[in-house]
Amino acid sequence: MGRQRKRVVTGEADPPPTRKDEKPAALFRKEKKKKLDIGKIFINISIGLCIFSLIWFFYALYMRSLLAKRVVTLHQSPRVLDANSTSAKVSPERFWGSYRPQVYFGMKTRSPRSVVTGMMWMRQFSEVDVNLRHTCEQGDRLQGYGWLMHDGLSFGVQEIRDNDFTLTTEFVKRPGGEHGGDWTWRITAKQHSSAPHAPVISLMFYAAADIQGSLEAHVEERNRLGSITGFSEELGNFKITFLKPVAGESSSAKYASYNYLQTVSPGLEMLTDIVRNSLKRRFVYSPPTGEKRQYIAVDTYKPPHQQKPADLRKESDFVLHQVTVQTPFQIEVLFESGSFRNRPNQLSAAAMTEELERRKAAFDTKFERTFGLQAKGLGPAQVKFSKAALSNTLGGMGYFYGQSVVQSAYNEYPLLYPEGALYTAVPSRSFFPRGFLWDEGFHQLLLSKWDPQVTREVMAHWLDLINVEGWIPREQILGDEARSKVPGEFVVQRNENANPPTLFLALQTLAEQLSASPDGESSRPTLPFLRRLYPRLQTWFEWYNTTQTGPLPNSYRWRGRDKDTNLFLNPKTLTSGLDDYPRASHPSAEERHVDLHCWMAMASGVMARVARLLGEPHWEYERTHETLSDNALLEDLHWSEQLRAFSDYGNHTQAVSLQQEKVYVPPGQPRHQFPVARLVRSVRRAPKPQFVKALGYVSLFPFLLHVLTADSPKLEHILRDMRDEDKLWTPYGLRSLSKADPLYMKRNTEHDAPYWRGPIWININYLAVRALHHYGNTEGPYREKAAALYQELRTNIMNNVYRQYAETGYIWEQYNDSTGRGQGSHPFTGWSALTVLIMAEQY
Repeated sequence: MGRQRKRVVTGEADPPPTRKDEKPAALFRKEKKKKLDIGKIFINISIGLCIFSLIWFFYALYMRSLLAKRVVTLHQSPRVLDANSTSAKVSPERFWGSYRPQVYFGMKTRSPRSVVTGMMWMRQFSEVDVNLRHTCEQGDRLQGYGWLMHDGLSFGVQEIRDNDFTLTTEFVKRPGGEHGGDWTWRITAKQHSSAPHAPVISLMFYAAADIQGSLEAHVEERNRLGSITGFSEELGNFKITFLKPVAGESSSAKYASYNYLQTVSPGLEMLTDIVRNSLKRRFVYSPPTGEKRQYIAVDTYKPPHQQKPADLRKESDFVLHQVTVQTPFQIEVLFESGSFRNRPNQLSAAAMTEELERRKAAFDTKFERTFGLQAKGLGPAQVKFSKAALSNTLGGMGYFYGQSVVQSAYNEYPLLYPEGALYTAVPSRSFFPRGFLWDEGFHQLLLSKWDPQVTREVMAHWLDLINVEGWIPREQILGDEARSKVPGEFVVQRNENANPPTLFLALQTLAEQLSASPDGESSRPTLPFLRRLYPRLQTWFEWYNTTQTGPLPNSYRWRGRDKDTNLFLNPKTLTSGLDDYPRASHPSAEERHVDLHCWMAMASGVMARVARLLGEPHWEYERTHETLSDNALLEDLHWSEQLRAFSDYGNHTQAVSLQQEKVYVPPGQPRHQFPVARLVRSVRRAPKPQFVKALGYVSLFPFLLHVLTADSPKLEHILRDMRDEDKLWTPYGLRSLSKADPLYMKRNTEHDAPYWRGPIWININYLAVRALHHYGNTEGPYREKAAALYQELRTNIMNNVYRQYAETGYIWEQYNDSTGRGQGSHPFTGWSALTVLIMAEQY
């Protein structure tokens, strides 16, 4: 039997027995609440993260939008130039000028929408049906053209040698009134002695408005345009008078046939086409003694059938006067301002001659006072050449207005930069008639000696184009005329790309002039100019010092190298200014560029000097200059023991070549249906991080910019390599790349001829002569060697550039290192005109 259970009687029923794993209800409710709280927390966190993500997303969008706008946001400091600084009221003496370097002869004002004037011409009864000349074109194959005298201010004399005749174009300005005064042109035509017959020429003088302003033609004697009257906001009322041609200054009128054109133009770049499309051969040239012949002249303009979308720009007045006359003859064109009320006489005939001779004499006196070439024993022909070189630089000054096309990493598509003006010299009137940042510093080394005010205004215009980041577009393509001369792939400027900061060289010259003569008339305005320039200069320097840094401390790297390594023997570095000069074969972020290091060493030194002149803090710039000028650091970063020269560093191999690519054509298929075989790069040995084994201009930069100390043993290697005829030395100047280099005179693509791979460039040779002069006058173990090389190199350069000018009629972009012959763009009186300073020994 089982054990009997004991019964316990109470007032309440016993609670049900609880299991060990069962929790009390209160505790259960507590835990349930806790679970609910944790869930709410997770939900709240999720909501918070979503809100944060949205905020971050919109903030990122906002920041991207902000960053995208920075590329087109101008610097916020006060502009260096006042808004009306180039107006007739503020600067009347510089208001009118030959500021259209892209045409053979023309003038405009320094204002955004100037009325422009110009000249076209063509030879009648020639083998070529229409040989119209207007814009400077190398394809015109003229025997020579360029300014013989030009003071950059009040007058100019130019000679244009066509096939069988020469045109001499002269202008003189006369101050007066409130709109820049008067000016007169004189064009003299003479046949060449070798010409079998006196040629008949049509000269075409025109005026064209640019959006604003109006022009009215006044016709006399049926077809002869006697004058144009007009009005514009900058010029007020004005009159342009066309005098009849004469045989000489005091001769009676010559027989001539006349025609005129009065129409409208959608843009200044269309003027040549409008004239060309209006030409008809239905007019008769019938001199009193001679046969009657039909000649080509302007008639009614009919726009050609539109192949492209219609031009929607506002059309502006365009009036042209054509005079057809047999050589020899002389014609004058007078511009008279309506506000010049006390005009003593017309600036024509004898009055024009008298004024012109006075200006020529003043020019000659100032030229000798400035450069002293006669005192150095140079002959009349060399002095005349030097005057032409300077005059072409001054006559190549342009005034441009418009918008650059720019892009940053934050822009999907290019943007228009804010409208701006640029007063600048140009490298070449025919091929590069626009502003280039690194060229301009070299231009101003010459012009600052002649007229420091020009240099101050040019630098102010360039720095007024700086954006809030500190970037200046390196190629200034402003306005429709300028853009019409540029291939599409070069139009867009990218804000990560630099250019050598050569304006610091010109700034260094201004600072030296100020220190030498603080109270001098020409240098006195420099101090207030520097004060206004300084905030922008600081931002510009800082932009270089932050965006162009290299992989190691105190190293630097050019951005913007060509990325398609398959097509280039050595990808170009356009941003360095040295284009196809050999760099690391495989572009990478690990590159270190010695030339940029030296540019920054020079720039930081100039910044320190300017800061001291202004009483601004200068220690940081001095510290940077001392660091970058430390020869031990420079050697650690850039000295190649194998090459025994300063070098770039990067991912590199020399085992590269261009080879015909293989295109597979299936059997039986016609070959013409498949792509044309191109030259592509073949890499025979993999690249590795190393110094770039290329001896040339880049290797010289520590010497060129005076970074090396006078007692540096490395200077001995540089001087030896410079003088070695198997490397850099030629009888005509220093070649750009050693003859021993594997890429010497090698094409970079099937379409790109060697550019900086052997030819002689005058800007770098000028820096070399300047550096030899520096080390030849500084105590050190290589002083005598540098002084001897200085005399040799200076003689070689100036003799060859002068000889080529005498033989060809041009100063050239570069010179052949084997023959000394000029080649490339011409005339090139940008930095090649530095020959004048070499002759004058002014550095």
